[in-house]
Amino acid sequence: MSAECFVTGGTGFIGQHLLAHLSTKGHTVRVLMRHPERIAALREQIDSLRGVAGRVFAVEGDLEKHNLGLCLADRGTLKNAKAVFHLGAHFAWGLSPEHARAVNVEGARRVALLAAEQKSRLVMVGGYMLRNHEHLQRIGIETRQPELTQWPAVYRRVGAYEASKLEAHFATLDVMSTHGGQVTIVHPATVCGHSRTGHILDGQPLVALIRNLAQGKLTAVPGSARHWLPLVTVDYLIELMSACAFDPSMAGRELLALDDRSPNLRDLLAQVGQALGFRSPRHHISLGLLRLLLHIPPVARFLNSSAEALDFIQTTRFDTLETEQFADRHGIAKPDIRQSLERTAIFVNTHCLGKDRTR
Repeated sequence: MSAECFVTGGTGFIGQHLLAHLSTKGHTVRVLMRHPERIAALREQIDSLRGVAGRVFAVEGDLEKHNLGLCLADRGTLKNAKAVFHLGAHFAWGLSPEHARAVNVEGARRVALLAAEQKSRLVMVGGYMLRNHEHLQRIGIETRQPELTQWPAVYRRVGAYEASKLEAHFATLDVMSTHGGQVTIVHPATVCGHSRTGHILDGQPLVALIRNLAQGKLTAVPGSARHWLPLVTVDYLIELMSACAFDPSMAGRELLALDDRSPNLRDLLAQVGQALGFRSPRHHISLGLLRLLLHIPPVARFLNSSAEALDFIQTTRFDTLETEQFADRHGIAKPDIRQSLERTAIFVNTHCLGKDRTR
């Protein structure tokens, strides 16, 4: 059955795949855009992803503006949305706390308030670190009483991007609880390319990792043999999100989108290196030492990375049984993550690294 949907962050990597998926299911999708005149280019991308571009429409607005900057006519149209998907966020290392909060936290509040007021189901993208309770406790988040969290200290510890995403999670829950809205939160791991095509956009963390390997900047594996970078393919993530939006039993619940078969970091780099003909590192460097090195600006620029990124490399394992049971109920097959990683590496080599070589 078709439905009206509203999507923020639709021009990003996950967002593009979500628009393509929802449109192929017959849904009408309205996407928040600061520059609605760019809808033609977005539709071309949706077509290339085998979506139905004619079902996707632009709505002018901005996460940083009051009421999302929506005009009255668009607010009236959006009242028909059965599901609101909030993916919009500013991702970058080294953000200022003020900017990160303005977009990622206050923007999330505005989207949550819109969804609650018009009785739409809100599906929000969180992050798998929110399921690492030891980490949350270690960085000073009071999960049982989030209002007691000293957020400035959290921002100093983990950086503005991750802190703002964490704060946005609790801010959204507070808005939906206060206004009686329905919310489902999906927590993705680091997003891998499409399981069949390998499609991924430049600027994604996994692309940066592959680029550093290809350019010979990764001379040692961060962490130990136990450290890994949990992955999820973009198509598996999108199918989970879509199913959550229209499953009444998922209201008020959270779902972890993570493939527990993701290889450890050394094996991940070895697999990418083998697929592309690059040498991968065999020895390890401690995260503590690497963190110190990345606080030296020339080193961070050379490695095109930041100490903020190291928190996502960890030894914690996650229970994905609930997710697998949910996927089985909805007939969602989990792709082979190693095969997907290989296809992603080949796509990156052709479409991202290829551009580097022609500059």
